[in-house]
Amino acid sequence: MPTLTEHIIKLTDHRDRNLLELTLAKALINLLRIDRVVLSRVVSAEGVKRWLDIVALDVRGGGKVVDPLRVDFQTLPTLEDQRDRLRCLQSRDLLEIAWAGEEGPRISYAPLYSDGGDEEGIVEIHSGSAMAVGQLEVVRDLLHVYRNMYSLLAHSDRDPLTGLLNRKSLDDTFYSAVLDELGEGDSASGRDTSAPVLPGQERRHRVPPNYWLGTISVDNFGVINDKSGHLIAEEVLILVARIVNNTFRTYDRLYRLGGEQFAVLMHCPDESLVVAAFERFRANMEKFNFPQVGRVTACAGFTRVSADDSPSTALERAERAVDYAQQQGRNKVVSHPELVRKGFFGDVAKVGEVDIF
Repeated sequence: MPTLTEHIIKLTDHRDRNLLELTLAKALINLLRIDRVVLSRVVSAEGVKRWLDIVALDVRGGGKVVDPLRVDFQTLPTLEDQRDRLRCLQSRDLLEIAWAGEEGPRISYAPLYSDGGDEEGIVEIHSGSAMAVGQLEVVRDLLHVYRNMYSLLAHSDRDPLTGLLNRKSLDDTFYSAVLDELGEGDSASGRDTSAPVLPGQERRHRVPPNYWLGTISVDNFGVINDKSGHLIAEEVLILVARIVNNTFRTYDRLYRLGGEQFAVLMHCPDESLVVAAFERFRANMEKFNFPQVGRVTACAGFTRVSADDSPSTALERAERAVDYAQQQGRNKVVSHPELVRKGFFGDVAKVGEVDIF
């Protein structure tokens, strides 16, 4: 059985935040005499917060790993539905519940993420009796390493100005989501998805039909920069990022691509729901009063991720939809599939890199 040191090495080997939770859960199962471990994250949509169990493993080998992009939000329990979890979240300390008598089985809860961050979650440990002091020390040590690694990887994945995810993270998420959907990810087959891509070369995989990639461009951003100056223009971008965060679901992936361009990757069963999400963003932009600038609008375009897409080919189609919106007067949301259906242009995308900076 691997030692604590070997599990810590595995945790620090990762360069993908999405694999850290699974590695932490495996370490807790292997090192402690426990029955089950669950890692749950708080997600929200339209002001409602719910629990999403992202990893669940038990000592007999059963378990699951969930991609937040593909959850049915309405089926998830609210924070109040899991009161012990909520108490742990609020107290920011270890909480032990003896649910069948003082000598019986326990459920122990500990905060998953560091204090002061945007993310909230818990570790839920099921054991046959109270954990010993040594076991609790193992839990604290592993969580300490996990939080440090999570913070380091989160910093490398983020745009320094807005705090949104960056283009590198978009590429990584695109491929890992595809592989997970096919059951070919690291957790399913042990396949190494971190192999480098040579310059000018892009990996391609079949993708499910319900992934959507949209891009957002702030209208007349060059004019704002020229008239108000660089610092005010940066403040506009920070506020746009805040509107993006407040509009879309916490389990949608939100990116800044560079300059005044942003992107959203989501899993959604119907095109009309994607339109509605981007329309909410457009309306929120339109009614927001930007200090020292006033009214600022944006265009958005989106595409369904197709069977042989790479991030660049999908982005290229979304950008064509944004270009069309800008040509039609700006402050619009345009669906690339709808433009194709209406015959405005064929569904033939360029292969290669997109100039997004």
